[in-house]
Amino acid sequence: MPRIRIAQNIKTAALALSIALGVIAHHGRAEAQELRQTVLAGGCFWCVEADFESVPGVVEAVSGFAGGTVEAPSYRQVTAGGTGHYEVVRLTYDAEVIGYDEILRLFLRSVDVTDAGGQFCDRGPSYRTAIFVDGPGERAIAEAAIAEAEAALGQAVVTPVLDAAPFWPAEDYHQDFYASDALILTRFGPRRKSVAYTLYRDSCGRDARLSELWGDEAAFAGGH
Repeated sequence: MPRIRIAQNIKTAALALSIALGVIAHHGRAEAQELRQTVLAGGCFWCVEADFESVPGVVEAVSGFAGGTVEAPSYRQVTAGGTGHYEVVRLTYDAEVIGYDEILRLFLRSVDVTDAGGQFCDRGPSYRTAIFVDGPGERAIAEAAIAEAEAALGQAVVTPVLDAAPFWPAEDYHQDFYASDALILTRFGPRRKSVAYTLYRDSCGRDARLSELWGDEAAFAGGH
């Protein structure tokens, strides 16, 4: 084969490869642009994380803290009180699969929106519910979701809509607690974290209260 033709074939192959890589990179960027985040406070972050990691379109759920005055607080600091933080979960979701409004609809039906003093057996400021919003667009959607929940429930919703605040991840010990096989010592004796989580959730009455409050509309109730 003449050298000129070989050179032309090499150039053609290189051009095709460049175009293919460009398409892949563009597709990757387009997908990345659809990934969004929101921060929700729903009492025990183990439970919120476990609930939402089962939702199609939710890519990641990270337990942490938000809304306080101390940088990088520890779990012990937050639960002791005085830092102003909520236990929260930061959700990363694909907006092409699930919308922000649907996430909020599920969230409001997965917590006791009538309780301003904590959630279920967990009491105190760090266990209060809240929706943290980024800008007026999200605030409008959140306020509409709360109004819809009030109408469906026939009661006032005390869950506030708060401006976005710095998010601080909780210690590794708390991440994916519900799914871990690591052994820990509990009041029931040595148990895997996943078993301890189920025992905690049942004894705390989370699902029972949600079923009582929301009936058939309760989200995640009965599922661990």
